[in-house]
Amino acid sequence: MAPYYQTAKSFADVSITDEGVDTTSFLHASDDFVHMFDLVGNGVFAFVQKDLRDNIAGVRGRHKTAPSTSTTLENLVKNEAHESNRYGTACMVRLIRGLLFTCQALQNMQNDRGSELHVCFRRSFDVHLKHHLSFIVRSVVVVAIRAVPHRHDFYNRLSEGSPHDAFDTELSKWLSGLDSICHRMKTFLEQGGYGKV
Repeated sequence: MAPYYQTAKSFADVSITDEGVDTTSFLHASDDFVHMFDLVGNGVFAFVQKDLRDNIAGVRGRHKTAPSTSTTLENLVKNEAHESNRYGTACMVRLIRGLLFTCQALQNMQNDRGSELHVCFRRSFDVHLKHHLSFIVRSVVVVAIRAVPHRHDFYNRLSEGSPHDAFDTELSKWLSGLDSICHRMKTFLEQGGYGKV
């Protein structure tokens, strides 16, 4: 059986048109990205996964409620802006924030091969999440980050027996696609006054 990373939907394959980021393929890639962390072990990335899953569910809920006006992430947000309840948009802001945090942490891991994974996640946390959280939540997250596996164990689990180089190459494609989507959506959300990522 092929390793999970070879069969999962990659952010590099999410359709982006002049109208925006395709909602269905983005949600599929987001689901598969979160599921990838299940391979690492029981609850190690629970602090990230729970937040991402909850916000994916919120965006998906809006998409299901208004599918014809939510074909792209941008249209989903624009069309919900006229309503009193903007739960889908709030979830979108938090989802992009969480994905950007995770993406940056994994890019740190790839770019700084000498640092352990917890250092890479902490760097990203300090940039993307720290200022959005209360002191108590920050303290809990910092402790959780210290519990992430060593980078060698992380690669072994996610590559599922395939060569680390093959996994790293595919991960680079995922992260490049994700980084592009996150920065596109961050700009759209912040310039449109929909929320601060």
